[in-house]
Order: sequence, then structure tokens, then C-alpha cells
Amino acid sequence: MKTINVAIVGYGVVGNGVAKILEEKRELIRKKSNVDINLKKVFTRNWNKKFPYEIDKSKRVNSIDDILNDEDIDIIVEVVGGIEFPYKLMMEAINKNKNIVTANKALLAEKGKEIFKEAEKKNIRIGFEAAVAGGIPIIKALREGLIANNINKIYGILNGTTNYILTSMYKEGKDFKTALSEAQKEGYAEADPTLDINGTDAAHKIAILSSLAFGGYVDFSKIYKEGIENIDILDIELGKELGYILKLLAIGKAHGEEVEIRVNPTFLPANHPLSKVDGVFNAVMVEGDSVGETMFYGKGAGSLPTASAVVSDIVDIAKSISLNIGREIEITSLNWQHKDLNLTKVKDFFTRYYVRFTVPDITGILAKVATIFAKYNISIAAVIQKEKVLQKYQKNDEKIVPLVILTHTASENSIQKAIKEIEENNLTREKTVLIRVEDEDR
Repeated sequence: MKTINVAIVGYGVVGNGVAKILEEKRELIRKKSNVDINLKKVFTRNWNKKFPYEIDKSKRVNSIDDILNDEDIDIIVEVVGGIEFPYKLMMEAINKNKNIVTANKALLAEKGKEIFKEAEKKNIRIGFEAAVAGGIPIIKALREGLIANNINKIYGILNGTTNYILTSMYKEGKDFKTALSEAQKEGYAEADPTLDINGTDAAHKIAILSSLAFGGYVDFSKIYKEGIENIDILDIELGKELGYILKLLAIGKAHGEEVEIRVNPTFLPANHPLSKVDGVFNAVMVEGDSVGETMFYGKGAGSLPTASAVVSDIVDIAKSISLNIGREIEITSLNWQHKDLNLTKVKDFFTRYYVRFTVPDITGILAKVATIFAKYNISIAAVIQKEKVLQKYQKNDEKIVPLVILTHTASENSIQKAIKEIEENNLTREKTVLIRVEDEDR
């Protein structure tokens, strides 16, 4: 039985979990995979602190070169985070014929094209199951389990922090700031949660999933993203009135030769499977032309769930090395071709919309709004004006009320033009709220 030597770069939450699993479950992994995996070296910038799992001092190194120049190291595990340093590390590792496992979604979303092209030249394997949705095996499902499918749509809840906040707002009636503060106290949100709440984290993940699902590289800069920082508890309450639950969705849809990729707060029907996903949990739905709709659910972060996904990649690569299987014939090779996906422009999106106008409580406003909607070929599905909501609003001496309209499917371009005209005609008193709705027309 061949021994495969592994080195870990980064000894934070995930790196610590990987080391713990590799050492405590070495025999179990050997029995199940017929491969012996030895954790040989670990690098971190600061060994002068207490770690949840303490690695033997003989395995601790203080220089990346101790790992890169060790010819016995077969696999380098990158769990540092960030982009600049790990990018340089990966390119050097590839140049020295080291296989790589990473949990770095930002790096792959923004630099994946360069990394994978270089890896292919050198016949190097890169595992990245842990980069999306922690312990949920969605990468392997797309690369292997669903390989016989053309993927039509992939969408889901890919950020536990925002899902925890929205769940608190929906179930406990908390406003955004209160829910965020609670998430930070519970350890579900970073001290600086910007990349979570503004949608960047979920955008990194859907970029990776879309590359696998639709077979091409994604220009991350072209992904439309909108976060939850401006979500008002009023809209969550009004969504309930319409039978919807608000989630931050990451969405990828195939439209012929074009692909729509976006991240935004989205209303889902209360009976939709993703509407039941609460707290810090993640879930991904994939629609294939053969299998239909499938759903993957579990913990999207945390030391051991993410480390479990990292170890899965380590074992896959170790087995290939042990059996002397070339990367070019592995079923785990990337599904995408050497092409850039043609991303749909934001103005060309088609979906349903929830629109909340804040208008003066006078006769004829709804008729004027409806006339402008009709001008842009936007069909109205439902209107809300409930007394218990109206009583919340008073501005100076003018009584103002929320006018909520749910549309049938319309284009983003049309809805934006209609809102602009309504506001320019002085029919509103506050900024209009627009939330997209993923629901078949009813």
C-alpha cells in the first residue's frame, strides 16, 4: 500500500479540522480507500498560540519553501483564504508538480481560469469540493453524479450568515441590524460581515457551480449581485401576506447560448423546498434534463463539515496517484471546456417582481401606476393595501401608504424603466423597493 504524503498550508478553523480528521481517522480512511494518507507537514504564520487540535511539533514548519521543495509531498492543502498569497502558492505548487486541494472559493471564482489552465499543462489535479457549501458534496455531484445531464438551472442558499439573519427576521420579527448583531454574538457572522451580506461570498460560489454546470469559465466581474443590507422587515411581513419567504438566492440559468448568473434577495413560495432551509444551513437545487430537479442540503460551513469535504478530495487524488491514473482520464476532471460563458446582461433578465411604492393616500394613484406598468407591458398579478400596515405610515401632514404590486413575468429592463417613470412623475414619497420573485406565474 503506497503512502501519500500531505501538507497543509493554513492552520485556522478548516486547516485544524483537516489535520484532526487525517490523523484521528487515518486507519478508517486506509480501510475504506486502500490508501495510506500521511500528514507530513503543516504551515502557519504563528505557532505561538493554542489550537483546538495540536499537531506534533515535528510536523510544524515556518516556511512555505519547506513544503514546496519537499519532493515527498504529493498533495498540498491550501486553506489560507484570500487571493494574492494562495494564488502565488498554487502556481508555484503546480510548477513543482504538487497536486492541490483548496477550500478557497474567492480564489477559484476570480483566478480559476488561470489556475486550471496551468494545472492541465502540468497534468496536476485540483480538488475543490470544500470551496462551495462546506460539507455538501455538490461539486462531486456536478462532476460525476449528474454527468449524463445537461444542466438547465442551478440555484440555492449558499451563505449561512445571510440565511440566519433572514430566518430571524421572518420567524422572530427582528429588524436587519438586530438580527445581524445576534448572528455576530452567536459566531455565525464575522466582525466584518460585508462579503456575506453584500452577496459577494454567494457570488463566488455560484460562479464556481455555474462553470461546472454550464461548461465554461465565468467572468466574476460580470455577475449581478445584490445583498440583504437594505432589507426592511416590512417587506418580509408583506411577503408573508402574498405567501412568500425571502431568501438570498444564488442563481444560474441556461438560456441557449447565454447564461444568467445572479445573486439577490428573492421571494420564494412558502411551500418551496428552499423556503424550509433555515438558520445557517445551505441548500442547492439542480435541474437536469434527465434527472429533473434534485436538492442537496447540509451545513455550509464550520471546521469539521468543511474539513470533511477537503479530506474527500485528498482521498480521491491519493487513490489516483496510488493507481497511477493520469488526470486526463479521471472522471473527476473538469466538465468545462476552454471557453468563456456568455453572461446575460442584467437588463435582459426575466422574472416576476415584488414592488413596494410608498405613495400618498389619495384616489387615483394605483390607476396611474397601473397605466405606466401597462405602457411597459408589465402585467399585475396582485396588489396589497392592508389597514394594519397602513397605520404604520405618516409623513409630516401627508398620510403615505405602501402600495405593493406583484407582477407576472417581466423583463428587468421594463420594470426598471417603469419604476423610473413613476418616481419621476412624483407619484412616490420614498425610494421604491424591488425584490425579485422565483415562482411560476399563477
